[in-house]
Amino acid sequence: MSRILAVTNQKGGVGKTTTSVNLAAGLAQSGMRVLLVDLDPQGNATMGSGVDKRTLKISVYQVLLGLATAESARQKSESGGYDLIPANRDLAGAEVELVDLEHRESRLKGALRTLVDQYDFVLLDCPPALNLLTLNALVAAHAVMIPMQCEYYALEGLSDLVNTIKKVRQSLNPKLDIEGLLRTMYDPRNTLAQQVSAQLQEHFGDKVYATVIPRNVRLAEAPSYGAPAVKLDRECKGSQAYVELVGEILSRNGLSAAVAQ
Repeated sequence: MSRILAVTNQKGGVGKTTTSVNLAAGLAQSGMRVLLVDLDPQGNATMGSGVDKRTLKISVYQVLLGLATAESARQKSESGGYDLIPANRDLAGAEVELVDLEHRESRLKGALRTLVDQYDFVLLDCPPALNLLTLNALVAAHAVMIPMQCEYYALEGLSDLVNTIKKVRQSLNPKLDIEGLLRTMYDPRNTLAQQVSAQLQEHFGDKVYATVIPRNVRLAEAPSYGAPAVKLDRECKGSQAYVELVGEILSRNGLSAAVAQ
């Protein structure tokens, strides 16, 4: 059965797209069938997957508005080894256009229904906002992965996100759960980072992934090559951390590497 994960945090610059792209590639390397859906108008996951957002004829924008099927928008990320439904700036206008449409919160869920059984994991890379695009992801997802930096403002934003998840669970998606909290850009020499990390573990327990993603230059460089870091330089510390995360996620979901269930 497919597992749909929304990778989200309304705070920008916390590593959502880096996580989405490297997790997709890492899962694909482990033998999983993976689909990545870019829901951010910036299209960074699209470019980071080696697909030029400027040349797209069909994107997730047309899919959400019912102008194209998810199948017709799907592309192969040759550099990542997974499938991708790409995004570009057109998506910025989708939120306004979605407002007047029926079932506006569940357009993505409906569009993916015909595809989802073809994959072991579907990852939804959300924009840095609690908007209608993110809401579509939360309605479509089985669970939420929250990448976050260990800093003071991150805790405040996390509280807002958890409340949003509760509201979505009450009214639109009763099965929505928090898959896990991922500590990103982590510097163990930073005392505040240590304190926030300890608070997260105290409040969320085993919802906090054991894997920690460090600050790493190769992770930041990889998008300029149009490839996930785990494919570009598997030996760097950042890539190794994402490989560990893949193992942890597979274990949590009762799967083993190279055996797609």
